[in-house]
This record gives sequence, structure tokens and C-alpha cells, in this order.
Amino acid sequence: MNNMTEIFRLLSEVFRNVFDESEVVISRETSAKDVPQWDSLMHVALIINVEKAFGVRFLSSEVAGLQNLGELADLIEAKLKS
Repeated sequence: MNNMTEIFRLLSEVFRNVFDESEVVISRETSAKDVPQWDSLMHVALIINVEKAFGVRFLSSEVAGLQNLGELADLIEAKLKS
């Protein structure tokens, strides 16, 4: 699964589950400021669930610099390719 469309499809499922928002629509530009419930605790839950869903592991330094879901998707893609 290194197709960006497929990555975003699964990332959307994870996002909806973590934030309990069945109607939420995400994009590459979506960031914490766009989602009222997205605080530091929810960020940790999101990252853990993304790791499980994609079968990858992130270093805290990789996650700390992410600005939006597009950057997260790019990181997922890079992890899946390596």
C-alpha cells in the first residue's frame, strides 16, 4: 500500500475512529488547529492508531515536526517504502 489515495483512505478511517467523527473529511492541509478535539492527548492516540493501522513505527523526532496530515501521509509513504 504505497498509493497516496489508499494511504489517505486508511488515514481517514483512523482519524474518524480516534476523533469519533464519522462525517469528518480530511485533506493534506488538515492540522490540529482545524479539529477542536485535537489536543496533545488526542495527538498521541492518533499517532499510535496510525502506527497500528499501517504497521509502521515513528520516532518522536519524526512526529514532532509534522505540520499537517499531508506531511504525516508523506512520512507513512516513506516508511512503507523502506
